[in-house]
Amino acid sequence: MGRLLICSPDYYGIEYEINPWMRVSNAADPQKARDQWVQLIRVLEEEVGAKLERLTPVPGLPDLVFTANAGVVYEGKAVPSRFRHPERQREEEHFERWFAEKGYQVITLEKECFFEGAGDLLGFPDTWFGGYRQRSDIRAYPQLSELFGKEILPLELVSGHFYHLDTCLCPLSGGELLYYPPAFDSYAQTTIAHRVEENRRLVVPQNEAERFACNAVCIDTHVVLPSGCPETMSMLQDRGYTPHPVELDQFLKAGGSAKCLTLALD
Repeated sequence: MGRLLICSPDYYGIEYEINPWMRVSNAADPQKARDQWVQLIRVLEEEVGAKLERLTPVPGLPDLVFTANAGVVYEGKAVPSRFRHPERQREEEHFERWFAEKGYQVITLEKECFFEGAGDLLGFPDTWFGGYRQRSDIRAYPQLSELFGKEILPLELVSGHFYHLDTCLCPLSGGELLYYPPAFDSYAQTTIAHRVEENRRLVVPQNEAERFACNAVCIDTHVVLPSGCPETMSMLQDRGYTPHPVELDQFLKAGGSAKCLTLALD
């Protein structure tokens, strides 16, 4: 996960409300948001060594900055997102065009099959997890499993505050899993327990989960995560990872953080 797609926050703002974090009355500060995004990019490039590719921002699409929702890319194939909320559906054409221009084999799902990209599809090399109920449809995953040749285990998300899988679960490069169990139904928790050994499951405390500690970017032994998560950072350090905290509170106002602002292209 060393090559990432990003989009600058030129037109970012809270212009509608489609998750519990978003309140139009709680506006993001444009300059603070830009400063925080620039710091995130600096950390990714200079401290972590990530290679970044850029999507051109578009007026009237404030959430285009959250490129994790562009789709999913794997072995030259790209499946663009099909957004549940009309407010984000106009992003689809821009993501599809970018994938096509970069030479990916673009494969689209039917319009009625909602799927919100790498925000809801994460995993390890041998097993992927697919979040559903809040945004993505469970019926997307058999199609994606066949397309990519990967086992995808659906996980039901039960909290509106953790509406995408990447808000409450982060697979790490060494095989550990950073996650917040109350975001999942009991069956999903059991599924995770069966697939990830107990000593590899790192449970994030509630206050840090609500800071989006799980919305982290892991590249090799580096983990870029939102600031204000000391217990999570300690767990990561104990397992040999180097945490890189970045203040991203202006993006949390929209329900996003470090992982939401990037899309893995490798």
